[in-house]
Amino acid sequence: MARIAGVDLPKNKRIEIGLTYIYGIGISRSKKILNTIQLNPDILIRNLTDKQIISIRNILSTEYEIEGDLKRLENLNIKRLMDTGSYRGRRHRLGLPVRGQRTRTNARTRRGTKKTIAGKKKAPKK
Repeated sequence: MARIAGVDLPKNKRIEIGLTYIYGIGISRSKKILNTIQLNPDILIRNLTDKQIISIRNILSTEYEIEGDLKRLENLNIKRLMDTGSYRGRRHRLGLPVRGQRTRTNARTRRGTKKTIAGKKKAPKK
C-alpha cells in the first residue's frame, strides 16, 4: 500500500484513480501528474516501484496545494469573506446557501432539518 501525502492509496486500483483519494486531486489533475512523469495510468498501485512513488511525491509537494494546506487555504478564504462583511461571507456566517440557490424550499443541507411543533395552539385574541 502506497502512502502519499499522508493518505493510504488502495493497492488494487489503477494509479490514475488511486491519486484521486488525495484531497485536492481529481481525475484531470491525476492525468496531468502522470503525464509529467511519463507514467502509464493503467498501472496498479501495488505494482509501483519506490522510484515512481518518490517522483509522484516530489511533484505533489512542489507544484500542488493538497490535503491540510488546501483545507487551511479554503478556511482562510471563507474567514476573509466573513471578516469583510461581503454578501457571501454573511451567507456563510448564517449557514445559508452561498451561491444564489433558493431557500423557500430545498436547501436542507445548509439550513438543517425541518423542526415541526406538533399541536401548538395560537394565543387567543383579546
